[in-house]
Amino acid sequence: MTIFERIEKISKKRGMSLREVNTKAKLGTNAIYRWKNQNPSIDKVESVANVLGVTVDYLLGKNETPDWANKKDTYDLEKFLEDNDGTFTYGGDDLTEDEKQKLKIAMTQIFWDRHKHD
Repeated sequence: MTIFERIEKISKKRGMSLREVNTKAKLGTNAIYRWKNQNPSIDKVESVANVLGVTVDYLLGKNETPDWANKKDTYDLEKFLEDNDGTFTYGGDDLTEDEKQKLKIAMTQIFWDRHKHD
């Protein structure tokens, strides 16, 4: 899914038109529509993310943050993972970096399943 498609999808779920998102993000006329064929600057993506209440990483497709997640949900998960980064052990042995990454992925999925908004 492209950044344009993600913005379009989350905008609809938020009950906003792309024109409205564009205006609230203080972008140039039809800027978001141009993102179908060109990559936006990170500051423009951040403006849109703020308007839609999602993370930049979500819009860029770098994580699987559910589109229903609000900023507090995302912050809580990020804070938990940051606070516990590097301290993962099993049976007294430190986990490898690969094992830590797999554990974070599993924990993230459990977190989102538990906090799912209906």
